[in-house]
Amino acid sequence: MKKIIASLLVGAMTMSLVACGAAEAPAAPAADAATEAVEEEVEEVAEEAEEVSGEGLNILFVSSPSGVDDGSFNQNSYKGVEDFVAAHPECTSTALKEETGDVEACISFVDANVADYDVIVACGFQFAAIGDIADDNPDKYFILVDATPTYADGSEAQCDNIYSESFAEQESGFFAGVSAAMETKTNKVAVVNGIAYPSNVNYQYGFMCGVDYANAKLGTSAEYVELASYAGTDVTGTNVGGNYIGSFADQDTGKVVGEALIKEGCDIIFVAAGDSGNGVFTAAKETEDVMVIGCDADQYSFGDNGSRNIILTSVLKCMDISNKNALETILAGTFQGGVNATLTASVEGTGYVSADGRHQLSAETLAALSDALGEVKDGSVVPASNFGVTLDEFKATLQ
Repeated sequence: MKKIIASLLVGAMTMSLVACGAAEAPAAPAADAATEAVEEEVEEVAEEAEEVSGEGLNILFVSSPSGVDDGSFNQNSYKGVEDFVAAHPECTSTALKEETGDVEACISFVDANVADYDVIVACGFQFAAIGDIADDNPDKYFILVDATPTYADGSEAQCDNIYSESFAEQESGFFAGVSAAMETKTNKVAVVNGIAYPSNVNYQYGFMCGVDYANAKLGTSAEYVELASYAGTDVTGTNVGGNYIGSFADQDTGKVVGEALIKEGCDIIFVAAGDSGNGVFTAAKETEDVMVIGCDADQYSFGDNGSRNIILTSVLKCMDISNKNALETILAGTFQGGVNATLTASVEGTGYVSADGRHQLSAETLAALSDALGEVKDGSVVPASNFGVTLDEFKATLQ
């Protein structure tokens, strides 16, 4: 903005000098003095603009209790902030976690910290109700990850200073289900989730659809196993089944659920549970011939276990790319608030890991996944989701 002011100042003063000259040509010394005065003022404004620009953005990243080192959801999201700061060293970032995960506590946590930062990146469904805070702080920018913003009364918020990004997790879950069904040797597979928030339920439903799709179209005969004692209840109070740990930061229970599924015969488990999922990883590492599918980010490095790696592949939700891009628009002055974007495979918002050395999928499975990805992108396959196509409706499309 200061650079724009400087440019306008130069133009205005130049026009003023031209206009004066048209009326009466000044003597040479006077012209020199006027020019020097303009140059000095422009230089002062330019120096001030450079100083302000050098301060950069002060960014706060707020996460759920599992923090930014969970190896999954929060870590991938925060990576976008880190990548942005690496590209713009004049900017700074701070990562804080709200310790309880309680929705009201999360909103209060943001409210207590908003004054000290230029940008707040709030990561998770529990931070959705930030509309009132955004309205009260119109000079702040908010990036809301994995949720649509609301006001405290639950009504949807359309705020000029909030950009919200949600993802079609059901698509990534679908790719995990196809992979599991194609690679299982016991014909028993499962998905483990954290809490039955909409995004997590999307992963579950997508996984179930992927297994059903593989059974119907690819000749597999896999069964997804659900433990009734760990069934999830979503935000509407509906029992959605599945295998829910009840937290994103409980590795001990994660291990218990993982062990129970392995006991039921599951040899491939898709893990969408944040830090709790690391407990499932441990259960898999302690059992031969059991593999897991990572979630949100490439988790291959977390699968090392002596002479073997337990990661079959990872499915992706590209929050790092989206967050970095949003921060770039703030810095460039092109930020567009009031946008509630849902990012899909068609815009590289979802996907799966197929890079050499980062997965253990067969060539046959990779080919099947490539075909399935194309069908998801062109809309000929639409996996079930929490508020969209139902599981029964998806199954009907396979007949």
